Amino acid sequence: MCSRLAELRNKQVVCVHTGEVLGYIGDIEFDIASGKMESLIIYGKPRSFGLFGKTQDIVIPWSDIAVIGSQTVLVKNKTEFCK
Repeated sequence: MCSRLAELRNKQVVCVHTGEVLGYIGDIEFDIASGKMESLIIYGKPRSFGLFGKTQDIVIPWSDIAVIGSQTVLVKNKTEFCK
């Protein structure tokens, strides 16, 4: 399956272990030298309408991604963001 970067953005990210929706892909990190994708970034949610900043961004390493589907990305490893 081929996918463009624009198509990856705004896909829903779900933890396989709990079924919890972690958020939506906001950005992608690449290794420029090798051209490989390093991680996906989910931007933190605003606190109190953005008045008190936002929660911390979630960085998901490429090795933790189980499946990239047409609408969702499944994360397989049980880590601090997938409780």
